[in-house]
Amino acid sequence: MLSEGTSGLPSTNNHTVLSLFFGYHVVFEIINSRATGCPPEFMNIPVPRGDPVFDPTGTGEVLLPFQRGPWDKDTGQSPSNPRTQVNMVTAWIDGSSIYGPSTSWSDSLRSFSGGLLASTLEWNMPKEAAGHSLMWSAADPATGDHGPQGLYELGNAWANENIFTAAEGIIWFRYHNYVASKLQEEHPHWSDEELFQNARKTVVATFQNIALYEWLPVYLGDRTLPPYPGYQKFVDPAISPEFQAAAMRLGITVAPPGVYMRNRTCHFRSIINIDGSSSPALRLCNSFWKRQEVNVKTSQDVDDLIMGMTSQIAEKVDHIVVEDLRDFMYGPLRFTRTDLVALTVQRGRDFGLGSYNEVRQALDLPPIKTFEDINLELNKSNPQLLRKVARLYDGDVSKLELFPGGLLESYGGPGPVFSAIILDQFERIRNGDRFWFENKQNGLFQDEDIQRIRNVTFHDVLVAVTSAEASDIQNSVFFWKSGDPCPQPAQLNASMLHPCTNATKLNYFDGSKAGFGIFIVILFLFPVVSYSAACVVAYLRKWRYRKFQKRGETVVRTEMAFGFPAYEWRGHSKPLHPISVEVTETRSLHIQDRAGASLRFLNLDKQRCLDVLLSNDRHNKALLLKVPKEYDLVLFFDNEGKRAAFLKCLHPEVTDIRQEITLKEMREKELLKEALTGEQRAQIVETFIRHTFSKVLEIEKCDAGDTSGVCRKKAKEILQCELTAAEFANVLGLKSGSLFVDSMFTLADKDGNGYLSFQEFLDIMVIFMKGSPEEKSKLMFSMNDISGRGYLSKEEFARMLRSFIEISNGALSKRQTENGISAMMQAAGFDKKEKITWEDFHFLLRDHERELQFAQLSDKGVEQQRKTFLSRDQRVSFICPASSSDKADGLETRRRKKFDLTTPNVYVKPKRQRYIRSPVKQKIQQIKRFIENYRRHIVCFIVVYGITAGVALERCYYYSLQATSTGIPETSAVGIVVSRGSAAAISFLFPYILLTVCRNLITLCRETFLNRYIPFDSAIDFHRLMAVTAVILSVVHSLGHVVNIYIFSISDLNILSCLFPKVFANNGSELPLKWSWWFFQTVPGLTGVLLLFTLSFMYVFASRYFRRISFRGFWVTHYLYFVVYVLMVIHGSFGLLQEPRFYIFLIPPALLFLLDKLISLSRKKVEIPVISAELLPSGVTHLEFKRPQGFVYRSGQWVRIACLMLGTDEYHPFTLTSAPHEETLSLHIRAVGPWTGQLRELYSEESLLELGAHPKLYLDGPFGEGHQEWTDFEVCVLVGGGIGVTPFASILKDLVFKSSIKSKIQCKKVYFIWVTRTQHQFEWVSDIIREVEDMDSLELVSVHTYITQVAEKFDLRTIMLYVCERHFQKVWSRSLFTGLRSVTHFGRPPFVSFFSSLQEVHPEVSKIGVFSCGPPGLTKNVEKACQHMNKRDQALFLHHYENF
Repeated sequence: MLSEGTSGLPSTNNHTVLSLFFGYHVVFEIINSRATGCPPEFMNIPVPRGDPVFDPTGTGEVLLPFQRGPWDKDTGQSPSNPRTQVNMVTAWIDGSSIYGPSTSWSDSLRSFSGGLLASTLEWNMPKEAAGHSLMWSAADPATGDHGPQGLYELGNAWANENIFTAAEGIIWFRYHNYVASKLQEEHPHWSDEELFQNARKTVVATFQNIALYEWLPVYLGDRTLPPYPGYQKFVDPAISPEFQAAAMRLGITVAPPGVYMRNRTCHFRSIINIDGSSSPALRLCNSFWKRQEVNVKTSQDVDDLIMGMTSQIAEKVDHIVVEDLRDFMYGPLRFTRTDLVALTVQRGRDFGLGSYNEVRQALDLPPIKTFEDINLELNKSNPQLLRKVARLYDGDVSKLELFPGGLLESYGGPGPVFSAIILDQFERIRNGDRFWFENKQNGLFQDEDIQRIRNVTFHDVLVAVTSAEASDIQNSVFFWKSGDPCPQPAQLNASMLHPCTNATKLNYFDGSKAGFGIFIVILFLFPVVSYSAACVVAYLRKWRYRKFQKRGETVVRTEMAFGFPAYEWRGHSKPLHPISVEVTETRSLHIQDRAGASLRFLNLDKQRCLDVLLSNDRHNKALLLKVPKEYDLVLFFDNEGKRAAFLKCLHPEVTDIRQEITLKEMREKELLKEALTGEQRAQIVETFIRHTFSKVLEIEKCDAGDTSGVCRKKAKEILQCELTAAEFANVLGLKSGSLFVDSMFTLADKDGNGYLSFQEFLDIMVIFMKGSPEEKSKLMFSMNDISGRGYLSKEEFARMLRSFIEISNGALSKRQTENGISAMMQAAGFDKKEKITWEDFHFLLRDHERELQFAQLSDKGVEQQRKTFLSRDQRVSFICPASSSDKADGLETRRRKKFDLTTPNVYVKPKRQRYIRSPVKQKIQQIKRFIENYRRHIVCFIVVYGITAGVALERCYYYSLQATSTGIPETSAVGIVVSRGSAAAISFLFPYILLTVCRNLITLCRETFLNRYIPFDSAIDFHRLMAVTAVILSVVHSLGHVVNIYIFSISDLNILSCLFPKVFANNGSELPLKWSWWFFQTVPGLTGVLLLFTLSFMYVFASRYFRRISFRGFWVTHYLYFVVYVLMVIHGSFGLLQEPRFYIFLIPPALLFLLDKLISLSRKKVEIPVISAELLPSGVTHLEFKRPQGFVYRSGQWVRIACLMLGTDEYHPFTLTSAPHEETLSLHIRAVGPWTGQLRELYSEESLLELGAHPKLYLDGPFGEGHQEWTDFEVCVLVGGGIGVTPFASILKDLVFKSSIKSKIQCKKVYFIWVTRTQHQFEWVSDIIREVEDMDSLELVSVHTYITQVAEKFDLRTIMLYVCERHFQKVWSRSLFTGLRSVTHFGRPPFVSFFSSLQEVHPEVSKIGVFSCGPPGLTKNVEKACQHMNKRDQALFLHHYENF
């Protein structure tokens, strides 16, 4: 509204267009504040809805971009210290627009030859910018071209803003070289530096003279500068905000819509437009930031442009601005056009300029009262404009801003306010310049030099450096008067020229979306790739291990000399199983696998009719044989011929056999649907069994298996189901064909048809599940009294006992079995009897009526229901109660023996009434006990994670609230805050995680007071916790950077230059770098990607599953920690946002870790000779090797060893089984993986004969763990499962040794619980325990062995095994199984019951140490039991565990 009007009104004073662009050059000389400020602040300008140029669609949401300029950071803190804008160049007219504002800039323009400025192939044209340039390089709004290529390198950074200001810069470039050449002619002995500096001095003085004494009077009209008073050092030459943001911008009203070009003969050139059309003049709006300007390419084109500007009359000085600047001024690529008038008004607001009236008062001008008083002539010619402006400011003239007021007051020339501001500014610049050319005190020029400079005009400069002669242009080039050469053809207006290109919008992220998205997906696939690689490694590891196992086995494959090869179909989800089917002479089918193992035996003779279904499609290869009361047999043959041959064998050859074969053909799909598979049969049998037990144990119908939801056919099958002998054995969890199963099945099968009906099975289960002891023993007796005579011979009785012991899955050897039977018969007095009756048998069980009372037959489908029938704690006891009548006799008997043990008074049922509280109090007590039990863990957790949270929150707070100078809060606040906060936490966690694996340091600290405050046992657990936290934070860090990189990829370069001043320079190019640059061309980006890739491998291979499968893979990938820390140091050292801080956290723990590694390295490479090696059963290798000099350790500690023959870099951890007092070290290593398997093979007799000596070892350690702290407790419980007994072997031997030499130790009692599948599994442990029992004269150790392969003692399957064990112990005071004096139990230990009884037996003990080692399932059960007991107010159970 303010600047709208008709263009083409000529200047009232006939000012030329050259005066306009020379004025621009003068402004560039003293002002450069158009760069954006940091931090980036935006005052975007809303565009009125429906604006024809900027909002043609009428959205009302268009904003013209406006970013605030640079300011002094020490200002703007308070109203008394307002913001002061920064000028990037000096306010003096010192030639900065010609030579640059700095020495480095000036040097970049020089040729360093003859004092000249560097030029192109054309000697009078400056060189073009290339690569990194100091020139401002905004984008061309008409074409979108960007980058420095094609721009001239001049002293003025903004010289290329349009080709007209560039032409002004070229003139002064030429003039310098002109003066330098003249000086070289006059002073040929001068150096390049002397020539350059003297030429520069002359050129700057000439420019000062022309600017103030030739151009300024023309621009101001009737106002001129006073005479030069000399240098005044107290005058401030600084540019005033009013001059910078308002007064000097009045020149935009003089700019024409286009500029003529002519030659010396007054021929005005036609201009070629973008579309190839022609125009009479260069269009101003299409001439911004031109790189490939076809009209101005050569030096002659520049001359023609200058001569055209000398002949063209500028626009009138008034309020009207041509549309080229009003609607088509260049803008950023995001919005290529803008409004220069709106930007100027907004810039005044940015600078905080006073109102128009306030400035008038400051200049001692009378204030105006009304808008009409601003310009009386304008009020006469265009009163509507003033009224519109008044409405805009609500009729309040005091609100009128300086620039709009200055435009309105100007009419034919600058108004009084702008004239006063301009005159004052240039006067202060002149008088405050110590190097002003008229200042004689500086010694730069003599009087004659000053006079000569005063006589030089811009006309002289142009004649000297262009092709124009003196007569081709007027003497006063800033005016054009009638009679001057080459008048313009016409006053230009917009309608005569090519139209301006419209504004375009650019999304910086266009073309990057697909690539960015794909790359982010690839980043997320890193763990998948790592997982796939781990799976491949695991598969290869398993394949090699299986190959290794097969190499050690001799597999004898029986050549099948008979039978039909076929494939058995077992279900839709299972693959075909290769088998061989033989039809025997007795009309039976014998099904075997290809290795010759028997799979199934079907008797066809008992079937009256054989139902056979044949497929009639898919090559006719399938056959289905219906098998009553069993699952069907489905066979696939190679071809129809082989199927026919098999079918022929099924036909009876003897005619008197009454058996029919029914053949039926159908589609293969229907045939398979008709088949009853093994799985379906198993479901029917399971439901059958459940319904049986529901009748016996009164189980709910839903728990037994409801048949209401199945079809009538299936329900009938369930009710009519009959069990085979094999299914009956499977139900009981026994081996088919054993004496026990055969006897029981024969007894239950009353009709003798070879199957058990529902009622037959129910009858026998009722006795076993609910019968009295007499009924159960009578049933057991009747199973073997087949003839019903009422008695058994000694051989039959021994056979019965042997059948009971047989079902213990090989728990006893043949010799042990015979010894046990002999001991029982001798104890019962049966050795002299020939006939043994049921009464004798029941008398044998007189001491075990309780066991027999609760004895049952275990069924695989009803374990859960049995728990409600009889709790485990009621059924299993550790040691017989003290009230037993046999106790006194037993103790007295044992005291008569030299090495007998006194059984402690341990109870199963503790008194619990006193612990009953309200649920709230119980929960509070549990929390209190938890805190008390884990206070060290809690404190360490709070310290570590408190520091982690602290450093993260400090960075988050800083970058969200305090980092205002960086501009982060205004740009990518969320992404930066997340990434920097998580980076700070990672910077702490990753270095200090090293301390958790400093084994030597931890072992040393265990012996200090720190062990009371730091839970060193949990070092590895804490290592895992910190690692998981670190990787989660790494993912969060990466996600934050994904957001950051997206934001950076769509942000202007001026914003990025604020965030990353060391990386980016704001040169106006605007376009940010692509996302790929951030990821692959920056050190943090590339190292970050590599870190993610490396960490994904480390974490996947460190998972428990892959660690167990391929320990070497875990070990090798974990050695990548060195790569991780190197990458982290590099990643953090090239900090784009902040100074590196990672080293602050890394140095302390890294030094300790390095020291720990050096200690280990000093031991690792010492070769240790192996003294002896023994291959023990169960795949255990016993190694005894020399004890290194100075090797001091405690029982329960462990070492890492490497075998030189298997690789010197692969170390594996094993617990020492030797005691500290022994002269040698020993290990018991179980072969469970490739390395341990190869180690066992390496120490075999064959291998040792081949090698000639035992392979040597590398030893690293010892290292401490929780087991070594057994000496800190008065009562200890040691729980070992499988090979996990190794640390306790050392502890038990150490305990007994110390007690034998009467060493002072705190431990007074040790309960050792050995859990093993069979007593044969680790016989070497029995040897160690036997040695401990022989040495334990003070009864410090109580050993209990649990054999888990057999059922619990109240299972009728093993009741006789239990009886044998107890009778054998009673006679020989040793276990029948282990040969030890320790008690042997069957099943799994009831830890809760045992711990409860310990609280009663040792009421004076406040803390009981529990140490477990074994598979995770065992240690977890122990941990749960300890946690359960620690909820009470009695002794604390402190659990230390290790898994293998």
